[in-house]
Parts: sequence; C-alpha cells; structure tokens
Amino acid sequence: MIKSGGEWISSVEVENAAMGYHKVHEAAVIAVEHAKWGERPLLILVAKENQSISHEEILLYLSNDLHKWALPSATIVVKEIPHTPTGKISKKQLREKYQHYFQQLNAV
Repeated sequence: MIKSGGEWISSVEVENAAMGYHKVHEAAVIAVEHAKWGERPLLILVAKENQSISHEEILLYLSNDLHKWALPSATIVVKEIPHTPTGKISKKQLREKYQHYFQQLNAV
C-alpha cells in the first residue's frame, strides 16, 4: 500500500489495471518518496514487442478504473523488470533503484 496525501493506494490495484492495457506485457508499481504528498505511485512497465507507451496514454487508460488520486505520478518503460528466484517481481530491487526518482526530477 502507498500512503499519498492521507489516501491509501493499492499498488496491486494499479498494477492489475495497467496489465489490462493491450500494449503492456508486465507492470509493477512502487511507492516513491514525494516532497508534497509523502509518497506517490511510480508505474514501471514492460511494453509488448514493437510497442511504445507514453505516460499520458497509460493515464488516460487507467483513469477509467482508478480514482484520480490513485493515478501514477510517473511512468517508466523498461526492457525488463527484475524478478526474485521464485519468479515474483522484485519490488525491493525496484525501490532501491528508483527510491529518489521524484527528487531527481526536481533537481534537474
């Protein structure tokens, strides 16, 4: 769960909604520290072969299923998402890699 501005956001709910998009092969959502809201969801996607996905495009799709405050603040499209030896998405590795994502955006 992600605590954002007093609201709880289910990362699983956002992931499941994103997986319904026809261009998405795999999706993960992590909580990332945010100066204004405490935490905000960061959506990490693997696109299906020969597909590209913009943040605006996926937000438009997700807005049909999610509350406005639950929409991810950013989307990153990667070639692959790390997995644990048992095949689960390694959110630990994703959090380590992207824990300062919003801080880095503000620094630029």
